[in-house]
Formats: sequence, C-alpha cells, structure tokens
Amino acid sequence: MLTRAQAIEEIAGKRFEVVVIGGGITGAGVALDAASRGYSVALLERGDYAVGTSSRSSKMVHGGLRYLQNFDLGLVREALVERALMVRLAPHLVYPTPFLVAALGEERRDRKLGLGLNMYDVMATTRPGRSRRGRRAARDAREEEEDAYWSPDRHRTIDRDEVLELVPALAAREPNDAYLFYDCQTDDVRLVLTVLGEAERFGAVMLNGAEVTEVLSQDGKAVGVAFFEEASGERIEVGADNVVNATGVFADRVRPEELLGEEDVPRIAPSRGTHLLIDAADLPMGAAACIVPAGEGRMIFSLPWYGRTLVGTTDNDFDGDIAHPRPAEDDVEYLLEAVNDFFGTAIGESDLVGAYAGVRPLISTGDPRKSVDISRKAELYETSSGMLTITGGKLTTWRRMAKQTVDRLVEREGREASCHTHEIPLGMPARPGDLEVPDGVGEEAAEQLAFRYGHEARKVLEIARAEPKLARPIVPGRPDLLAEVALAARAEQARSVADVLLRRTRLGLLAAPQLRTAKAARPIADVLGAELGWSRRQRSREAEAWLEVAAQEGVDPAAAGGGAG
Repeated sequence: MLTRAQAIEEIAGKRFEVVVIGGGITGAGVALDAASRGYSVALLERGDYAVGTSSRSSKMVHGGLRYLQNFDLGLVREALVERALMVRLAPHLVYPTPFLVAALGEERRDRKLGLGLNMYDVMATTRPGRSRRGRRAARDAREEEEDAYWSPDRHRTIDRDEVLELVPALAAREPNDAYLFYDCQTDDVRLVLTVLGEAERFGAVMLNGAEVTEVLSQDGKAVGVAFFEEASGERIEVGADNVVNATGVFADRVRPEELLGEEDVPRIAPSRGTHLLIDAADLPMGAAACIVPAGEGRMIFSLPWYGRTLVGTTDNDFDGDIAHPRPAEDDVEYLLEAVNDFFGTAIGESDLVGAYAGVRPLISTGDPRKSVDISRKAELYETSSGMLTITGGKLTTWRRMAKQTVDRLVEREGREASCHTHEIPLGMPARPGDLEVPDGVGEEAAEQLAFRYGHEARKVLEIARAEPKLARPIVPGRPDLLAEVALAARAEQARSVADVLLRRTRLGLLAAPQLRTAKAARPIADVLGAELGWSRRQRSREAEAWLEVAAQEGVDPAAAGGGAG
C-alpha cells in the first residue's frame, strides 16, 4: 500500500471515475471490483481501515445457520456460495472449522436442527448452475482440478469420544453425542487489508485519516467529494464521475445536497453485537467450535481464535455512540451465564482477556412487525444526484455487495465490463520453504505470520532479520512480532498504537490485561515513532493515547470500571 503522503499526492485535486467513501470490507470490495474492471478508483476512510463493523465481527465466514429458522433461504444460499469462494480465493486466511451441537446428559439431539443441517448441506454442496449429479460427473471428469470449488463434508453425528477429542471443555458435562457440521473462520481486518492490497494492484489508491465532509454537486449531480486530511487539517477536494457511499452503519449520514426523497438513502437501525475473549486454559475449545444455547430459543457460539476462546454474540437494538460501541454489562453477563451453564464453568468478568462490541448496519424496514434478521440483506440505493449507497449485508457477502454496486455503475454508463472478483486470488498462501525464519522467531510466530499475511509474511521476516530487536514479541507470551509494527507503518498506513493493537494485530482484544499501562504500549509507540518520525515526547503521548482508546472501547472488562457500556 502507498504511504499516506504518496496517497495524498495521488488523490488531491485529481479526478477519478469512482470515489469510494468507507474503508471497511464493503468499500474495499467496491474498490477492488471497480479497479479490476478498469475504472480509476480512489478510496477514502475517515478513521482507520476496518475501524468500524469490519473489525468487530464474529470472525466467521458462514452461511448463517440461524437464518434458516426464518426461512431466509436466499440469504443463506448466497452466503454459502460466497463462503466457498473465499476458501478458494484466500485459503491461507479463510479456513474451515468444525462446529458441534452437543447433546448433554439426558438430552437428545434436536431432530428439527438435524433437518436444518440437511438443508445447509444441500445448499452448501450444490454448485450454482450445476445439479448434484452434474457435479459428480464433473468431478469424475477431473474438471474440479481446473476449477476447484470447496464444499464441506456433510454434517454427521459423532459419539462422546470424538466430541471430547474435539472440545475438551465439554468433559465435565458428559456429552452423549453431537451433530458436527462445518463453517469457516477468518481474521476480519486482515481480510479487509488483503482486499485493499489487491485493489491497489489494479490501480486503486487508498487513504485513511480522510473524513469526507461534503459530496460536491454540479447541476444536481454528484461530481466529487471534499475531505479533511487528519494530519494537516487541510480540506482537499477530489473529482469523481461516480461517488459510492460504503460507510456501513454511517450510510444514512452521507447525503448529497441534491436529495429529492428520504427513500433515496437507507434508514439504518443499528444493532449491537458483543463478544468476549477467554483464556483457552479456562475454556479449552480444542479444534472445534460449539453452538451454545442461551435461553428462549437463542443460540450463541464459542470458538477457538488466535489461541483464545471467542464467545458471542448478542443482537440488541443500539442507540449509543456508533463510532465507539462498548460491550454492555448486561451483554457480558448474558454471554458468561450462557457459557457457564453450558460448559459447567465459573468464568467471571475478571477472567476475561478481552472484549469488543460492533454495530451491525441493519436496514430499517419501517415495519415494526418484521424481524431485524430480515433486514440483514444488502441494499443498494441511488440518489437523484447519482450517488450510490450500498449497506446492510454481512462480512461473508462483501464480494456480492461490491458486484451489485459496480454492476449498476456499468449498467448506467453502458460499459462492457464484467465482474472478475470471483476469480481474483486474495493474496497468496505461503508455501513450504517460502518463509526463511531468522533466529529468535519461533514456530508459532511463523505459523501465525503465514496465516495473517500469506506469502507477504516474507516482508515481516525480512524486517526481523535486518533488525533483530524487532524479532521480539510485542507482548510476552504472544507470537506477534515488533517487526509487524514496522510493516504496519511502512506498508499499511498505520498511524497509532490503537491501529496496531486493535487492527494490524489483534492484541488489544487478545491480551488486554497485559496492555493496561503506557509502559506496556511504549514498545509499539517506539517502533511506530522510528518509522513515522515521532519525537520521544510524542511517543509517550501515543502510548498514553492507547489507554484512552482501550477505555473508550471497553476492550478490558476485567480492569476496574471496564465493563460499563
């Protein structure tokens, strides 16, 4: 990625065929899709890439089993198709995980759920446009070698021994058996950064710290945007043939001057989802995730992620600060109660190693009788000025949302430009032998780098080799390296300690109690400072600023006063 200085030079006062507002997964997807079709593209993000919902997801690329309960088969099917694509296009970053629905004690397996899993299987294993019989014939003809299309094994029932082998945390509950099915996991921020990297490869220019304050109009048509560049405070204009608003939960706040009707922009009904991180020693999930009953027919999940156990999620209407949502005390209690009841544990708030909350950009239907789940579908809006707004949806369906948006641009311009994002690899896996690991970098660190960066992990290791002091861990006992901080500043436009701890690495969520002091954050500030030219005084201020962000975001409920929200 270009440095911020380079990006400003490329964007300021220039004109692009497409200007995208918003640097989450949807905006990144639109930038990639448009650039890969030959459009000149600039993307502007007011904060940091993926700073909002796209860094606060459940870390799953999944069909959405619970949507089957509402018979929203189209949404589930669409997501399952995209899930298969993501495994194929980013195999180092999107990986299958077994999920268990366990029957404990005298319980019996839920037959209705078994029927739902049968539907999930059918929708996941039948390729679009090809019958199951046709798929078998294609496989027999070796067509799959040329056009690999991942699909999971069908769900099955496993016995007690296999349940405990997969999820040791269930040992105390004497499970009888369990349904086993597959969904996928990822690092949501790394997915965004990877998509942005591919967009840049096709010529797109990205800039964070660029808050769009105005959609510029001429004769009633959107012709560009004006933004404030954070570092200088300068107001900068950039011309655009097309403006795309991909700001997620903020989508109804970006409005051109020429707006004939309120129906031209979405009505966002924010919903907060809270997640908790628990030490794997306290809740050892092993190799699989669990669906956990949470009362009144609701379900949450408990899954392994970066060596911790991730628990979530809630789904509650939210009317607070959507820029800085915090885990609510009630949500934390609700999640812990469900986990403790199910696993027979006694985990408390003081045991948590991290927490976060995200706000989903649900679209209000205006009908109070309709479930919020119905509005999880993506919607595309077009104002009288020509600005397009894409919002709703979820992490898994980002590529489909981007395609829908750029298809509309192509349609109204009468271009011949088909979508190619279904065949564009997202990064490249690190093959055996690709990563030459220098002294001081352990096997766990190398494996995590290969997952997080794929082939690009070589750049981190080159920094660690050239500067051995950067081969050390950022946080003792965790595999993340100080060399990643340097790379974040050089190649990913990281500008603060929070950018590194919450997004370039996920340590702010995975090891919050170890980052409670400015002294603990100072090594990150020193590496960033060396890259960005900070004075010693500024490095101290930046380390202190992390504590303010951590308190504002509520990432450390175990700290005094950390759980309110």
